[in-house]
Amino acid sequence: MSLEPCRPAPALTLVNETPAHGAAIEALLIRAFGPGRFAKVSERVREFADFAPELSFVQVEDGRVLGSVRMWRVACGDQPIVFLGPLAVEESERKHGLGALLVERACAAAQAAGEAAVVLVGDMPFFGRLGFVIATDVVLPGPVDPRRVLGRRFAPIELSGAVKPRA
Repeated sequence: MSLEPCRPAPALTLVNETPAHGAAIEALLIRAFGPGRFAKVSERVREFADFAPELSFVQVEDGRVLGSVRMWRVACGDQPIVFLGPLAVEESERKHGLGALLVERACAAAQAAGEAAVVLVGDMPFFGRLGFVIATDVVLPGPVDPRRVLGRRFAPIELSGAVKPRA
């Protein structure tokens, strides 16, 4: 009996989001979150935030978008920061580290661009292992469990105040 060698997993290639990815990302977001995502506080932030495509990434394989992370320019109090979300990964690709890889790439790009911090609404067990902590003094535009408001600093700044459009 001969065993064939295991084929190595394909390398994940992340690229910056472009307008060409828009329809596929929207379809992925519908599959991942359904229409209820529009009622969430994160959507209130995205309504006034400036999209940052150079800080947003997708993983594309054979022409299919398998994962996406978006970043948005906002301010927290008077401090310019970025807001991360949504993060979505195809169900078949979850548990393979793609979500964490997307977040790490987006955070690295934000830090390299001189951003002071990233804020998001998410689960501490997942995002805590990526360097995020509960951001108790960050106020979002709507009701949200304060334990789900998370931040990751790249500079020694205060993360406090209302999240609002950048001046």
